[in-house]
Formats: sequence, C-alpha cells, structure tokens
Amino acid sequence: MKRTFCSFPVHDFLQVKEQMLSWANQFSICCFLDDHQYRLPEHSFECILAANAQSILRAGPHNAFELLQIFIDQHNDWCFGHLGYDLKNGIEALESGNTDLLKFDDLFFFVPEFILILRDTELLVGMKAPGHETIANAVFNAPPIPRGAGLHIEIKSRFSRPDYINTVHKLQQHILRGDCYEINFCQEFYHENAVIDPLQVYRSLSNESPNPFSCYYKLEDKYLLCASPERYLRKTGNKVISQPIKGTMHRNGSNAGADILNKDALRQSAKERSENIMIVDLVRNDLAKVCIEGSVKVDELTGIYAFPQVYQMISTISGEIHNQASLTDLFKATFPMGSMTGAPKKRVMQLIEQYERTRRGLFSGSVGYISPERNIDFNVVIRSILYNASNRYLSFQTGSAITYYSNAEAEYEECILKAAAIKKVLNSDIQHFIG
Repeated sequence: MKRTFCSFPVHDFLQVKEQMLSWANQFSICCFLDDHQYRLPEHSFECILAANAQSILRAGPHNAFELLQIFIDQHNDWCFGHLGYDLKNGIEALESGNTDLLKFDDLFFFVPEFILILRDTELLVGMKAPGHETIANAVFNAPPIPRGAGLHIEIKSRFSRPDYINTVHKLQQHILRGDCYEINFCQEFYHENAVIDPLQVYRSLSNESPNPFSCYYKLEDKYLLCASPERYLRKTGNKVISQPIKGTMHRNGSNAGADILNKDALRQSAKERSENIMIVDLVRNDLAKVCIEGSVKVDELTGIYAFPQVYQMISTISGEIHNQASLTDLFKATFPMGSMTGAPKKRVMQLIEQYERTRRGLFSGSVGYISPERNIDFNVVIRSILYNASNRYLSFQTGSAITYYSNAEAEYEECILKAAAIKKVLNSDIQHFIG
C-alpha cells in the first residue's frame, strides 16, 4: 500500500513541535529532525518526525552500502537512519580497534509507520493505512514533556590538557613529514554511570543551543541528542550539495560590539580560511567521482554564519549526479565527510585511529532521511550527547582541525568552546574534566 499524507491546521507551532516529540517517545525507534527555523542556503523541511519501525536494516561496514541499496529499492518508501563513522572500514582498507561503549550499529535504517512533517501552519501526517486524523489528534493531545530535576554529571576526559597538547604536536610532526595537510583530531568526554531522561536532556540542549541540523534519535536503548550546525549532504533530483564547516569563533552575547569584532576576526583569519578551503577542495574531489564533469562548483566560499555560542565558517559545494551513479555510490564517494577527517582522507583516518582513544561510532557520522524519490538530507553528528541507557554510558566528543600552523593550546580551547552548551545542560564545569 502506498503512503499518503493528510494536512491538519496548526495554531501553535512550538507547542505542536513539543507534542510531536512527546508522542513519538512512546515508540522504541524514532527520529526527529529539526532545523529550529533557521533559513540557511538550501533550506528544506522545518521539522520532520519518523516513528515506529516497520522494516529495519542493520549492517556492518563491509557490505553496508550494498545492503542499503537493496533495502531502498525493496521498499521504495521513506527511510530514516544513520551512517556510522566506522563505515570507512568498508570503503577503504582500514580497521577500528579503539574502545566503543555506546554500541550503535555501523549502519541502521528503518521504514517508519508514521511520518509527521511540521510546517508553519500545518501538520502533515503520512501513513500507509487509514487513520491519519486519529494520529493527528493523538499528537495534538499529547502531554507536554515533563520538567526534570537539574543534572550535575561529572565528566571525565580521555585526554588531560597536557596529553591533548602533546598529541597535537605529534600530529604536526606528521604534517611536517608530508603524511597529511590537515587532520580533524577529536577527544571524548564521558560518564560511566549516568542516569538521564534523554527526552528532557534533548529539550534542554535544544533550548540552550538550537541549531539547524538538530536531531532526537532513539534506537531502543541508545540515544543521540544532537545540536549540529552542519549538513553533510542534500540531494534534490540530480543536484547534490555539501556544506562543510571549518572555522570557529566564540560569540560575545553580552557585548554587541565585541561580538561583531569576533565575527570579523573569523572572516579575516588566514588560518581558518585556509583550513576551510582545504576541505572544500577535498569535497569537490569527492563529488567529482559521481557528478557530471564540469558540474561541481563552489556556490559560496567561507561564508560566516551565527549560531548561539559560536560563529562558523561554512562553504557550499554543489554538483549534478550523473545518471549511472546510485545513491549509495554518492555515499561511498563522500563518506566520511571531509570536515571530520582532513586531507588526504585515507591517511588521516589512519592517524585518527592511531591517536584518538575512543572509537567514533555514530559521532562524526550522519543521520537523515531518504525519500521515495531518492532525495536525501543528512547532517553531521557533532555537538551531540550519545547515551546507552542499558549500560548508563554517556559520551560526547569535540574536535578541531590541526594544521602545521595550529596553536595546540588554542585548539584545546576550541574543543572546550564547542562543548559549552553540552556542559551547561549537564551542569559540568571545566574543572570536572579529569584526565
């Protein structure tokens, strides 16, 4: 049976958005994608929810994309899910041996029973069976998300500050030897016995740091609470775009003049621009593998965009996919995204495995959807809390781009800046980061 959508009027947008989350959380699997009313280039859905899996695909790295293509073709319906960072092992001859206590699948996709799309004045309910009005009424009558008690979770780090700085210096020696040009180096912060209500924490994170590629993603006992500002890929028809972020500057919310100076400093930073441009070149090369010759172009180079805690430097690269390339060819050509690896991609992924102390898993992977028309929109999983409720393991990671000219102390501070919203939500000060 084909999925159909019915429209229902919305009178209080923010209330209905919270009710959608509250209603969806009853299911063991759901995916809520929210752009928080940003109007970035190539804007798509305001927010979209998929709930209750009717069909599921789980896969390891070595045949994941082949199985995904079969799954897409078999169902010819909306699919939601994620690509884990360690899919790299099936794309290149690589391995992952670091600790993974979160246990997300390398690849997971599902066909939902219910799809809800919220726009400014309407709620679209998509189902294969009848009963659209019943589901709409259930959403409109869902209770608000309960207010929880304040958290105070002491966070440990896999790196002490001196360890991190020493590692950056080692990476710079690799750059000096010509092993690579730029490497995205990340560190994990974690708690081993965390008891949280993921839905309440996600709402707090969204209130503190509303970002255009946010996500509440529930896979049975595992949760992603994501406040990402970055898009990995969007495909509409034959057009595909990627919007890598490289370049960060803190906001000064208490002083408008200083805030403008910070924005200008990011715009004029030769270091940040060079980092961004290196990744733009990598993305152009990746897209060229599956796009019509001559169609790949840079629509915007090093644009500056404001987010709650930071300014970010974002570039937009686009191309036209040639007819022989499948959707999974596109993923294999571009994943993992260059902004989370560096250049050249294979060598830096080897160095990431060597010097980082935790397997990335879903972090620096991607969550999104595939439509029946084979259109897609996927984020980059950064600025995110990951949580395994069964073993009570809570984790978040932050990183920065290391070049030969990087200042190791400044890169460490950038990692802490990127964790600011998460620290505030978990009520964890920097002195609790224990090496």
